Amino acid sequence: MLETPRGGRGKEGIDSHMFVVLWMFEAKAGAEEDFARVFGTEGDWARLFRRSPGYVTTELIRDVDVARRFITIDRWESRDAFERFKAAAQPEYEALDARCKQLTRDERLIGHFGT
Repeated sequence: MLETPRGGRGKEGIDSHMFVVLWMFEAKAGAEEDFARVFGTEGDWARLFRRSPGYVTTELIRDVDVARRFITIDRWESRDAFERFKAAAQPEYEALDARCKQLTRDERLIGHFGT
């Protein structure tokens, strides 16, 4: 695991009921470390997400066999909190997404999950 969650809820850090968004990425060759900085717990995406009161944490994990493959795990208090964030931050979200295209060869939404 590259980074541990930045717990934002209580002593345990993670609430037992939340909305989780999972993405899988393949970083471009040579861009792995830049990718990890931008998508990690203290990266650009997490800083944007932190503007929302419904954001909980982001975790970045790296495949141990395929060094360029990563998964992001974004935790939100609820689906509604995530949707409100996306609506409110749409221009910033789209600008950051466009900027990050230079770091990735492939990206896929794995899905939206509840805990």
